Amino acid sequence: MKAWQCSVCKYIHRGDEPPEKCPVCGVDASKFVEIDEADIPPAKKPGQNAPEKAAAQVAAKQEPEPPPPPETLKEKVEGLLLKHPAHPVSVHTPNGVLPMAVVLYILAWLFDARLLSHTAMVSQIFVLLSLPVVIYTGTVEWRRKYNGAMTPVFKFKILAAALTTATCIITLGWYLADPAILLSSKAWVFILINLLMLAFAGIAGHIGGKLVFKD
Repeated sequence: MKAWQCSVCKYIHRGDEPPEKCPVCGVDASKFVEIDEADIPPAKKPGQNAPEKAAAQVAAKQEPEPPPPPETLKEKVEGLLLKHPAHPVSVHTPNGVLPMAVVLYILAWLFDARLLSHTAMVSQIFVLLSLPVVIYTGTVEWRRKYNGAMTPVFKFKILAAALTTATCIITLGWYLADPAILLSSKAWVFILINLLMLAFAGIAGHIGGKLVFKD
């Protein structure tokens, strides 16, 4: 039985033929490369994350290429961001703070607690300040680790992240423009948009986790 490696996300499949579609990133069979089963350590058998060593050995079997030009400072920084997974780390900030902000808004709505709604607002400001780092590190990872693949998996992740950002800006701007929104008849609309923001963030996080763990 043969072993096949996805050239985009490094998922490994075992079978006589590569899968029609990668179950992790969604690319078609043409993106799979046959690798030697002996190159896969026992702890990383097919169905788990392929090691960097296996990928290097596959590349070594290809025709030799001229040495690449020296890395620029930008490329060195991006390489460090990939080596020390900056995106999975940085994305924990909005994913952790946003649920707290939404819960605080709901409690402020139910119990007419202005302090809680102010705390939620400050939390959202903190999230927005962290988003440039999250977006940059995510773009670097997508472009360099996954070759900028635009499969449905990545499209949904990008869309979910964009909708999370948009709904966060909308609710924060609404609250800043009308701090008494939770006391008005439109409070339920405000809460609903916040819940949608939380759902979009959850979808983006779920897809990101699937790409990282691949199982």
